[in-house]
Amino acid sequence: MKKRIEKHDNGFVLATKNRRPISLIYYEAYLAARDAKRRELFLKGGKGHDELKIQLQDSFRKIKYEFN
Repeated sequence: MKKRIEKHDNGFVLATKNRRPISLIYYEAYLAARDAKRRELFLKGGKGHDELKIQLQDSFRKIKYEFN
């Protein structure tokens, strides 16, 4: 995970290159790589993305930060 975060924070990942610096605010861990990939695809898709956004909005409200 540290290497992946470093790649994002150092601008080697196109998706986050223009949004640096980044901060890790949420993660999930899995024993099997296929389970992690399945979950990642779900969260990047429609319903999963919407559910994650709602979950994060609730967390940010608790720390008085608005998520757009």
